[in-house]
Amino acid sequence: MIDRRTLVFFVLSSVFFGGTFVAAKAGLEYFPPLLFVAIRFDIAALVMLGYVALTASFEELRPRTRGDVVGIVATGGLVIGLSNALLFVGQQYATSAVGAIVFSLNPILTPVFAAVLLSNERLSTRGAFGMVLGLFGVALVVSPDPAMLVGGDALGRAILFAGAASAALGAVLIRRSGANATLSSTVRIAWGLPIAAALSHGLAWSTGESMGSIAWTTEALVALAYVSLVAGVLAYIAYFGLLESTGATQANLVFYVVPVVSTLGGWALLGETIAPLAVVGFLTIFAGFAVIGSESSDVRSLLPEWVVSTPAVEESAAREEPRGYRSD
Repeated sequence: MIDRRTLVFFVLSSVFFGGTFVAAKAGLEYFPPLLFVAIRFDIAALVMLGYVALTASFEELRPRTRGDVVGIVATGGLVIGLSNALLFVGQQYATSAVGAIVFSLNPILTPVFAAVLLSNERLSTRGAFGMVLGLFGVALVVSPDPAMLVGGDALGRAILFAGAASAALGAVLIRRSGANATLSSTVRIAWGLPIAAALSHGLAWSTGESMGSIAWTTEALVALAYVSLVAGVLAYIAYFGLLESTGATQANLVFYVVPVVSTLGGWALLGETIAPLAVVGFLTIFAGFAVIGSESSDVRSLLPEWVVSTPAVEESAAREEPRGYRSD
């Protein structure tokens, strides 16, 4: 059963990550993609490091186990750093619709890594059907032209796919290291963000991006503030809290909701239109969640109390055999 804390983390991470695509679309008009990612993580790292320095003791900040180190590297290097860098770069070679579909393969890829690296997370047939149903809903939301998926630049799709795989693998590695980890998710993010920033700066330098190409406008600063503080701090706090509350497979279902939030945000803030087919896609995604969630739900909780609460005497009597008969 999903508790309230898990539900709150799921909603917050979905909304915050979904808004990232809206802010990124606006900000990429003023920033080179890799520098945009790097600067957002510079700001997010300063905020998070300052926060944990004020709220945590030295012992709570110090990595003490191999699980702590693996969790930090997976957080900063794979889930935050590499996946975001590949996402922003890949969007240069592919449409946003194709990017949304390819990156939404994350929940499909997660069970593949989990099957190899985790012994307690196996995807059932019902769960697989629910995930495929959710992915189909994502495709309906972004309403792509089929020619966009088979044509165009294969490099962009490959880069986006690598970004989705990086995020999925990192989430599974964090979950795997959890048994031997002592750091809280907030402290792990504070350690991981400088790694993500350094990685993004290195990639930006290697591709020749320069600070001189940035246009520092009001719109640019608003977009940077969102992706740095909301998407770069609050979203990851909610996401990694969700990862600790549930498994990696269920936590990465947020990436099915992200295109929904992005579509609604683009409609509300950027004046983008929502196709009627997208509404069908929203309902399809929710149907996929219902299929997946039904595995962990007790059907009896949906029935009236008088149906499921029978007196103990009657229950014991129901187990007794009728008088005059004998079991085979």
